[in-house]
Amino acid sequence: MSTPIRASSILPGHREDIELHTADGLTLVGELARPLGRTPAATLVCLHPLPTHGGMMDSHVFRKAAWRLPALADLAVLRFNTRGTSSVRGTSEGSFDNAVGERFDVAAAIEYAEFQELPEIWLVGWSFGTDLALKYGCDPAVAGAILLSPPLRFSEPADLAVWAESGKPLTALVPEFDDYLRPDEARQRFAAVPQAEVVGVPGAKHLWVGDAETVLDEIVRRVNPAVSVPLPTTWDGPMETGDVSAYADRTVAAFADTPVPGPQQRSAG
Repeated sequence: MSTPIRASSILPGHREDIELHTADGLTLVGELARPLGRTPAATLVCLHPLPTHGGMMDSHVFRKAAWRLPALADLAVLRFNTRGTSSVRGTSEGSFDNAVGERFDVAAAIEYAEFQELPEIWLVGWSFGTDLALKYGCDPAVAGAILLSPPLRFSEPADLAVWAESGKPLTALVPEFDDYLRPDEARQRFAAVPQAEVVGVPGAKHLWVGDAETVLDEIVRRVNPAVSVPLPTTWDGPMETGDVSAYADRTVAAFADTPVPGPQQRSAG
C-alpha cells in the first residue's frame, strides 16, 4: 500500500553524521545521505540560507532533499552548517563572517565530497548560499550549480564572470514574488553568464513554503535527467517520520530585521 510523502517523511537511505575541516582550522558539522545499497548518480552539496536569520543545514528544502532524494532520485545529499551556524545536528565552530571566511567552508565541503569519491558534484545554494556558490563554488571538481532565490547580495560581477568563462551549467530558480530579486531582473543580471538558465517559478516566494516539491523536481531534472519528474508523491515501502518541531519558532531563511532563536542544541560530537 502506498503512503503519501509528507514534510516529515524520511525515505530509505544511508545517513551519517560527518565533520568538515576547514583550511583555517574550524570543524563544521553536517550529514551525508546516500542511496541505500547502490552508488549515487550525482551529488548535491547544499549551501544554506543566511545563518544569522534562521538559515541552516535543516532549512526545509534541504531537509526534504536529504530525506527524499537518495531514494527517489539516486542522489547523494551533503548538507552542513557553515561557521557559527546551529541546528539539531549541532553547532559548527567559528562565527558568521559575511561571506568572507565562508570561502573555506565551501572548499571543505567540496574537498570532502571529492575525498569520498562522490560522483558528479553539484552545488545547490539557497539565498545566502547562492552567493557562496557564485563566489567560491566554480571549482574544477564541481559540475555545475543550482541557485534557489538568488539575491545577488554578496556576489559581484567578477564572480559571474568566472562562471561565464567556465561554461559550467548554472540554473537560477527565481520565485515570482521573491523579496529581493524577481525573474525579470534576474534575467538581466544573469545575462552576464551566457549559459545561465533563469527559471521563474509562478506564485512562489523567497522561502519556497509550499513549493519545495517544485524545487526538488527542478533540481533532479538537471542533475539526474534519467529520473522522471515530477517525483512521486507516495511511497510503497518502509518510511520513517522525522521530528520537525524543533524549528517551529525559526524561519527557514531570509534577511529578517531581527535574529530568530535557534532550536535546542545537542553537542556537535
